[in-house]
Amino acid sequence: MFGVGKNGGRRHFISMYCFKLELSFSSTTTPNLMPEFLVNSLGFSTEKAISASSKVTCLKPGNNKPNLVLNFFKQIGLDNTQIKILVYPAPTLLFADVGKTLEPKVRVLQEFGLSGLDLVRVISKSGPFLRTGLDTRIRPSLEYLRKLLGKDETVAKVLKRSPALLHYRLDRVMARNILFFLNHGCSSLDLEKLILRNPIIFVQKLEWLEDIVQRVEKEFCICRDSRMFYYGVEMLSSLSKSSLEMKLGIFRSFGWSDSDIITMVQRLPLCLTTSEVKLRNVLKFFMEELGYESSYIARHPTLIMFSLEKRVLPRIKIWELLQEKQVIKKVPCFYTVIKCSEREFLENYVLPVRDEIPEVYELYIKSRN
Repeated sequence: MFGVGKNGGRRHFISMYCFKLELSFSSTTTPNLMPEFLVNSLGFSTEKAISASSKVTCLKPGNNKPNLVLNFFKQIGLDNTQIKILVYPAPTLLFADVGKTLEPKVRVLQEFGLSGLDLVRVISKSGPFLRTGLDTRIRPSLEYLRKLLGKDETVAKVLKRSPALLHYRLDRVMARNILFFLNHGCSSLDLEKLILRNPIIFVQKLEWLEDIVQRVEKEFCICRDSRMFYYGVEMLSSLSKSSLEMKLGIFRSFGWSDSDIITMVQRLPLCLTTSEVKLRNVLKFFMEELGYESSYIARHPTLIMFSLEKRVLPRIKIWELLQEKQVIKKVPCFYTVIKCSEREFLENYVLPVRDEIPEVYELYIKSRN
């Protein structure tokens, strides 16, 4: 009585699947076209389209707002991948009024000189910016940056560096943290440099900043009047405690003492922002292959920052050739050759011997390519 044949069972399973899928893509009264729109227009997977659609009211036939929003995004240069990043967490964005809501927010960024790819990047990386109040948050924040930094061009640089700043009411959050740094002896010039390099520091919780400042002083013995102090703040703010410990462990595995590490960080705190892979490769090369002591590298930490492939190895080969051929009266020490600028290196060690040792020039060109 209840038996079902093989083909009948398959048909029953398929019909039930189609019925469930239809329920997902429609309401009980009017079909919801949003999942279909997200799949066909933006390339969402069916699963993500259904998930996103659950966050908005039903898209009914004849509602052209999502198409208008999509066209607007494409006109300002966003591609489908960037639009998906904006839309997935907040699909209500597709129902925004282009003329009243979206255009004015884009225009205010253009007023500060953002255009083309820079504009696209800031919008696509700024998360809820397009859902943030223009007069309640966006304008007050941008006007605060304008007053703080003086030039619209500088404001644009800061936004390009950290689009996430547009999440915050900067005239409240940032002002509090700037006052903290000023009270700790930071000069206006150092403050501006720090904002340009790592502006996201200035929207963190005050307790977090206080902890970072204390750690720079206690863990690495960098005084607040040192020009490296705020580089230390920048370094620690960019690393989790576990990441920092892992990097310090790499130095210790090569025989570095805590004294060596502190010496290095006091001279160049940002060397600890180097990737773990690069740290291992650099230390292996300088210490195991070239035989340099940890104390020497600690006193010359810029060696850690240079690219082995693009800078160090080609220059070492050229340095060795110059010593071998003795065409330059006084060949400088290895560190001098490595640290000098590209222009100085070319003018002092490559072009003068181009005719006598053509392989030097060939090595240089190859490294630049």
